[in-house]
Amino acid sequence: MTATQIRQAFLDFFAKKGHTIVPSAPIVIKNDPTLMFTNAGMNQFKAIFLGEETPKFNRAVDTQRCLRVSGKHNDLEEVGIDTYHHTMFEMLGNWSFGDYFKKEAIAWSWELLIDVYKIDKSRLYVTYFEGDEKEGLEKDTETYNFWKEFADEANILPGNKKDNFWEMGETGPCGPSSEIHYDNRPDSERALIDGATLVNGDHDQVIEIWNNVFMQFNRLKDGSLHPLPAKHVDTGMGFERLVRVMQGKSSNYDTDVFQPMINFIAEKSGKKYNSAAKPGEEGWNEAVAMRVLADHIRAISFAIADGQLPSNNKAGYVIRRILRRAVRYSYQYLDFKEPFLNQLVPLLAEQFKGVFDNLVEQKDFVQKVVLEEENSFLRTLEKGIKLFELRRYRIEMAKSRFSVFKDEDYFDKTAFVNKVLSFLKFEYFIDGKVYDDEQIKNIEHSLDNSNTVPETFDIAVRFVGTIPGDFAFALYDTYGFPIDLTQLMARENGITIDMEGFEKELQQQKTRSRAATAIDTGDWVVLKDDDTVEFTGYDETESIAHIVKYRKVKAKGAEQYQIVLDKTPFYAESGGQVGDKGELVFPDGEIIYVTDTKKENGLIIHYVDKLPEDIDDALTAIVDSSLRNRTNSNHSATHLLHAAMKQVLGTHVNQKGSLVNSDYLRFDFSHFAKVTDDELAQIEAIVNQKVRENIPLKEERSVLYAEAISSGVTALFGEKYGEYVRVITFDDEFSKELCGGTHVKATGQIGFFKIISESAVAAGVRRIEAITGIAAEDYIIAQDKLVQQLKELLKNPKDLSKSVESLLEENSKLKKEIEKSVLEKSAGLKNELAEKVEQVNGINFIAQKVQLPNADAIKNLAYQLKDIVSDLFLVLAADIDGKPSLTVMIAENLVKEKGLNAGNIVRELAKEIKGGGGGQPFFATAGGSDVSGLDKALEKAKGFVA
Repeated sequence: MTATQIRQAFLDFFAKKGHTIVPSAPIVIKNDPTLMFTNAGMNQFKAIFLGEETPKFNRAVDTQRCLRVSGKHNDLEEVGIDTYHHTMFEMLGNWSFGDYFKKEAIAWSWELLIDVYKIDKSRLYVTYFEGDEKEGLEKDTETYNFWKEFADEANILPGNKKDNFWEMGETGPCGPSSEIHYDNRPDSERALIDGATLVNGDHDQVIEIWNNVFMQFNRLKDGSLHPLPAKHVDTGMGFERLVRVMQGKSSNYDTDVFQPMINFIAEKSGKKYNSAAKPGEEGWNEAVAMRVLADHIRAISFAIADGQLPSNNKAGYVIRRILRRAVRYSYQYLDFKEPFLNQLVPLLAEQFKGVFDNLVEQKDFVQKVVLEEENSFLRTLEKGIKLFELRRYRIEMAKSRFSVFKDEDYFDKTAFVNKVLSFLKFEYFIDGKVYDDEQIKNIEHSLDNSNTVPETFDIAVRFVGTIPGDFAFALYDTYGFPIDLTQLMARENGITIDMEGFEKELQQQKTRSRAATAIDTGDWVVLKDDDTVEFTGYDETESIAHIVKYRKVKAKGAEQYQIVLDKTPFYAESGGQVGDKGELVFPDGEIIYVTDTKKENGLIIHYVDKLPEDIDDALTAIVDSSLRNRTNSNHSATHLLHAAMKQVLGTHVNQKGSLVNSDYLRFDFSHFAKVTDDELAQIEAIVNQKVRENIPLKEERSVLYAEAISSGVTALFGEKYGEYVRVITFDDEFSKELCGGTHVKATGQIGFFKIISESAVAAGVRRIEAITGIAAEDYIIAQDKLVQQLKELLKNPKDLSKSVESLLEENSKLKKEIEKSVLEKSAGLKNELAEKVEQVNGINFIAQKVQLPNADAIKNLAYQLKDIVSDLFLVLAADIDGKPSLTVMIAENLVKEKGLNAGNIVRELAKEIKGGGGGQPFFATAGGSDVSGLDKALEKAKGFVA
């Protein structure tokens, strides 16, 4: 069977068992602060398991695209190395919401595997929960007895809590699980070692293919377990692993899920894919690289198609990290020095046609985003390599310098140590810093305790010949270098790396990340057993309500409460629209302020800083109408903007992100060129025309999704829509979108629409920011006032634009005249300074104060002197508008022969003017705050050549 046939057989089997086939949720998760990506098939049903949503059906079946690269399920570093881990994978699942339980789930699992897929049952091992005395949990004898009806008892194995008790998180629904494992070893190996001993032992040929989770408990914050009111079944079967079993392969990558991609990579790289290669063997690195590319492009492409662009923050950073890992492998082991990864996108889209069509529909956009990211990272990679090479050059320079010290006719250890310390302190500058006093003291101690000349020399070299951990970490974190690549480059150059320091930096970063995201969430305190929460915000901004439940939350040292009401007019942050703010007013006059409203697994949560005195009393929930009305205007204007852009720029324009609040609107959209001023003017004009038409809002609630789509409504990629949707229309022939947000009753309420900026966000994604209503009016007034002020300054010219143009031309002319004057003065100074050369140890030394108006003039003078004075060591000091300036220029032959470094020297001199600076080994500058220190700096300069 092909992969396509295997997937369809699973769906068909459970559909015949009364399951509703549901589409995959997006791989990028919204409205759940605990997750960035869908990492399990159950994520889209989480609200049902938590009892926060009533299921529309009791049985479901699906294939869900999942991503596991961070947090508890961190598989990234294993991907490509082993044969069965992936970043993006498909999870085949069947679900029971309070319907069937263990008996049916086990029987149907066996029926599908044995009768439909025809898998050899002697190779299957099943597990059951053995119990946990500490938790007070008994052995799951029920599951064990059901399995005895189908499998040999020798193949039914007990499993511990780690492997056979599934939990959603620290709190929430959980229960025992039953795994199904497949022994893929050849018969000869099976005869020698019993497969039962290898289950859950990380053997790459004895793998778990299916897990049946029986949710029957709810874990509270205190760790206690309580029975759920309704028991559920949550199963997940790894599609890629199943295909491997069905196709008789020893690796997931040898199946038709990955082979088309790997064959394409092998052909384009001109390298052979050796699936059987082991670590250290020929072809191993290339095989790993091909697996990495074939896997990673799946995660990258589907995440982008679902709306998550690569970036430096949160989920976007994860996608960028995956992409850069793939580019590193292609660059390092497959010799792709130009972008290649993007070429895999069309192949992938074709493979998933009819399964996940959102990628097919966006393949051009996705490919362009990946291409731009590749180009960007290859430039970054090149920068990192140059930084490493600079470090290597510095190390070699230091070693050479020490050799000169060591090879002197008479070796004076004290003199040698002093020279080494002086060099490290003032000249051995790397990464913007020299050795600090404490480091120098440690180095001095080590040198003093050496016994022989070679030993002293070796210690000195070791200090400069080791790449510090923070530098290696900077390459890893900022430039995307894997530590093994840095180690390889270091070994090739006889350099060591402080791995202990690297690991320390890595752990510190992880600690910072955990601290920044740490949230301590208490258990819900339930006041009313009411599963339904009525949202009234489409029709009113005030509602009489009761608190259903609440919990305490601590984050970043602050303490808040989250409250759920049985009825609320507060809109929860969703779809780009921010959550409402307002008040909860109680009969006794107490007012509790709602600082934000968010949605978690479908539940509307109100954020407050304190709880009311009488928590059981009725309350009036009042939305801040002023904020809501301005937000409504910006949201409706976003719809009009989207429609107008499709008219002006083309139908390829699709929303890629948005922010709607009371101050402004931000709209990210797919487009591969800057929007011109004329295009922006056209878009703005269309929107304002629709505003003036005062088009009434047409709101349709509970429309069948299929019916809405067939009517031509605009749906957003990456959004998870239910069976029924809400349609917002402003003129059937203009704007018709699926939307759950709040809007104006008619477009005239928007008042006026004004675009205030257009910019690039990412490859193929542009951003427009705009304002409406009072904010737009204030903006126009401010702009008009600015124009009037400009007119007054220019004596009210008839043609303001022409007057400003003339002023700029006059300014440019005067600048050129000043520059000419300064150059003439510099030329005179050049000859004057050249006559003041002082010979010091074969060096032409000049240290003088000059009177020039700016840094460029001083730089020009320095270069002129360099051209006429050989073996130059120049220090120029100047007072520029009351601020001290220092410039150091050193002949390049002195930099090489004497080991002098202008950057290090200028930093030392800058201490006299209470400042700092830097530059290149032959030219550097510094500034400061103390003009009185210039003379001292000039005096100090001579010490570097004396």
